[in-house]
Parts: sequence; structure tokens; C-alpha cells
Amino acid sequence: MLQQYPMYAYIPAKDIARARRFNEDKIGLRAKEETNGGVVYEFGVGTAAFLYLTPNAGTSRASQAFWSVPDVDAAIQSLKARGVEFERYDDMPGERSAQGAITAGGAKAAWFKDSEGNIMALIQTLSKG
Repeated sequence: MLQQYPMYAYIPAKDIARARRFNEDKIGLRAKEETNGGVVYEFGVGTAAFLYLTPNAGTSRASQAFWSVPDVDAAIQSLKARGVEFERYDDMPGERSAQGAITAGGAKAAWFKDSEGNIMALIQTLSKG
């Protein structure tokens, strides 16, 4: 039933102003609107995320959200140039690129933490063959 409807991500923040500075200054997002004490960011293909205030920000040990990008290594370089620091998971299986992305299971991925401690990911789907 729900497959036919758009799905949106929530991005938890302990400090909205700090999170906005990270999202807008470091990774280059543009806010669409402020609503209900939070901020809406729109992305490609009609997707969006809502940055909202909660004391639970940064408590998940799993990825909070990911961006599907055409070239993870290029995205890593671009974000590093803006001051984003990437996580290194040495226990993760797969081949590591020069930029630090992991290739395994038909995808290339990299992870960083936002200002609130949320784990965010970049994923590149690799063609088969």
C-alpha cells in the first residue's frame, strides 16, 4: 500500500542552528522552508528531509539517511574540500578506494557524521558486468 507514496527522511538535531550551519555551509544544502520548529530540505526526484529538534539526535549507530550519487569518490573530494570528515570503518569487508569509499555488494559507499552525530552516507550503485 505505501509503496506508491513518496517517503521522506527525518534528520534529528540537538541544536537546530548548529545543524543548519553544518547542512547549509559544510554540505551545501538549501532550506526550502522553516516549519514546526524545524527545516525542510528538498532533494532530487521529489524527495525531502525534515531537520527537527530532539534530544535523541546522534544516538543511532546506523546510517540515518543516504544520498544516491553518481560518483562517490568525487562527492567525497568535494565534501572534504568543504571541511566534512569521513568515517573509516576498518572492519567492513570490501575494496577501499583511494578516497576511502568501500566497494562491496554492487555498491560503493562512504559515511560521515553531521554536526549532531548522525551517520549520513553516500551510495553509488555500480553497474553489473
